[in-house]
Amino acid sequence: MTGILLITHQGLGESLVECVRHVMGNVPDNLKVLSVMADEDTQRKEKEGRALIAQMDSGAGVLILADMFGATPSNIARRLRQPGHVEVVAGVNLPMLLRAVCYREQPLAELVQKALQGGRECIVLMGKEDDSNVATGCADN
Repeated sequence: MTGILLITHQGLGESLVECVRHVMGNVPDNLKVLSVMADEDTQRKEKEGRALIAQMDSGAGVLILADMFGATPSNIARRLRQPGHVEVVAGVNLPMLLRAVCYREQPLAELVQKALQGGRECIVLMGKEDDSNVATGCADN
């Protein structure tokens, strides 16, 4: 099973995991968080990230979801990337995370695509025209 590691600014990853618990009723064992506080040593965080990846990797690889491209968490995540084995997607949101959790049995390359789909497809401008999509919303993963 593919591991899922959130690398986020302080508190965001934990909040997203609590949302997963709310929606799914539990938190999968293969979902972990690495929080980055304002003035932390990024080399130490990178080392913590490597340890989490080693702990989570059962041979299927790890998907890292970082919060914002170009910020410290995504820069740490980029350094942890191992093409084909540890992949990184920046811009994590709840639909992206839920999609990843729901499809964590898929091979890493497919999981990356599912996460990207969930993240993109669930960003919508709401208005009258979206009423027909209510029954097939993003919560249906």
